[in-house]
Amino acid sequence: MAALDQPIETIENNVRTGSRPSALRITDIRVATVVGHGYYPILRIDTNQGIYGLGEVRDGANPDTALRLKHLLIGQNPCNVEYLFKSIKAYGGDSREAGGVSGIEIALMDLVGKAYGVPCYQLLGGKFRDRVRIYGDTPAPKTATPEAYVEVVKQRAALGLTFIKFDLPGRLFEATPGALVGRATEFEYPQYNQWYVPGRGAGARISQRGVELAAEIAAAVRAAVGDGVSLCTDHFGEGFVTADEAIRIGQALEPYNLAWVEDPLPWTDIANHKKVADALLTPVAAGEDLYLWEGFREAIETRAFDIIHPDMLSSGGLTETKKIADHAERYGIPTALHACCTPIGFMANVHLGASIASLIAVEHHGLDQDYWPKLVTGLDDDYLSGGYVTVPDAPGLGVDLNEEVIRENLREGASYFGDTSEWNRLRVGFDRVPHD
Repeated sequence: MAALDQPIETIENNVRTGSRPSALRITDIRVATVVGHGYYPILRIDTNQGIYGLGEVRDGANPDTALRLKHLLIGQNPCNVEYLFKSIKAYGGDSREAGGVSGIEIALMDLVGKAYGVPCYQLLGGKFRDRVRIYGDTPAPKTATPEAYVEVVKQRAALGLTFIKFDLPGRLFEATPGALVGRATEFEYPQYNQWYVPGRGAGARISQRGVELAAEIAAAVRAAVGDGVSLCTDHFGEGFVTADEAIRIGQALEPYNLAWVEDPLPWTDIANHKKVADALLTPVAAGEDLYLWEGFREAIETRAFDIIHPDMLSSGGLTETKKIADHAERYGIPTALHACCTPIGFMANVHLGASIASLIAVEHHGLDQDYWPKLVTGLDDDYLSGGYVTVPDAPGLGVDLNEEVIRENLREGASYFGDTSEWNRLRVGFDRVPHD
């Protein structure tokens, strides 16, 4: 009974807690950008209680997409994730423009998990699996021959992976004599045509030789790894081919029983994705550049994608992407997760993947970088055992920063979570506070 006479503060001080969540406040947001396959801005949200949350802005995106939102978050309780997400989501957009909003949401979830002492998957409703299957990204070899493709794919199989993706990019057809017929229209501003002009202006077409080359590569890779390995392809679309050409290539690949063909067309073209998906027996996976549940709704409800393939660093982070996957499941559409990121973003995908009932696999895009797993602490040397990653039970994302390795791999000119006070003033939204 004596305990009842003690002030409540005294009782609370005798309880070991990681923080006092109701009193948590965001005090700062900082970034450290590392180099990998591209470059990756790691995000850190600091609080008044010394705990911090880690997130990641999407590969190649400008960290300013996160920092411009800083003034909307300083002083806020990070545990109000949904409230804060609704406050900032209007300032994101498709593809890399979503990097800031998505990275902040992940950092908030990591922070909340640490504050309450639970892993992020628990904040998403729990897990459907203890291990998440990984598919390994495999960049196209320098020489566009079936033999060269076999060598790079066999390197992935040697890692114990049983799910492998290989690229069939536009340059494969450009570099192979006879694979294209005609001449592509020349553009004064070449960065425009890749994403917005189907078939490179439709001046050049994929020839029968080009279609046969893609099939020869797929046949050689399938023969090399056998039927026990899941295979998928990426990149023959994205503005290089028209919908009809994507169908020709896709039909030529059907004898090799691919798990999917990815992004046959630009992400903006939902109607032609459906045209391709309806024409092929091989599933079409797409969506890595779409933003928010609203961005996926048409593709899901019209079944334009056989597999949704969100990148959570563009689709809105952990909670939003879980909502997208759950909506797809209602329509019988499974989810694979695109992930080109550091171990911070990767482990966020592992937690998300654990929480999605209809998950196929999560991408790993850092297999060619020896230092990649060393950017964080918390990953075992055999974390990829058997092609699966065990879902951690540690609070938040379950990994932390390895300062030494991050400093060694910073992008030129980048600082290690340097001062960002220049972003404390208004950058987006309405200015309700008078400034001098």
